[in-house]
Amino acid sequence: LTVLVCYRSPVRYLAFHRQRPVTEDNHHTMADTEDARKARTFKKFTYRGVDLDNLMDMNTEQFAQLVNARARRRFTQRGLKKKHVYLLKKLRKSKQNIPEGEKPKTIKTHLRDMIIVPEMIGSNVGVYNGKVFTAVEIKAEMIGHYLGEFSISYHPVAHGRPGIGATHSSRFIPLK
Repeated sequence: LTVLVCYRSPVRYLAFHRQRPVTEDNHHTMADTEDARKARTFKKFTYRGVDLDNLMDMNTEQFAQLVNARARRRFTQRGLKKKHVYLLKKLRKSKQNIPEGEKPKTIKTHLRDMIIVPEMIGSNVGVYNGKVFTAVEIKAEMIGHYLGEFSISYHPVAHGRPGIGATHSSRFIPLK
């Protein structure tokens, strides 16, 4: 018995699942399922319809046509500032002379407004959040986002119980 739930309406439907008899055509062994599990294919990363290999080969103008409007204006109309170009140069240098399988040296920066470009993938960046440098490893899914998005600059409030002075009634503390 299999219960199917329709999420759009509160009505629940019952469907009776009938199993097929085991024949040579549909008989699977445990080894077959393990092989299928090992040979899993992963979804290939694409950014707005362009795969990662093509993204790496693009120049800045071509990449600028793929990103959202704010980032596109940053790349085309205003251009990258000297400090952003210098950060890219340092990241390139850190990835250049490392052995295969090793992670590059972390590059510290205050540039929270740097847009992540495909060239930065695989780099380690220490992004300053106002107090410390938060280590961020650049992954393909981060393309088009700002570095500052991955280094939170505030401590999220965990609301607990109200303390003294929270309400007017808490002013009165009886003396025993």
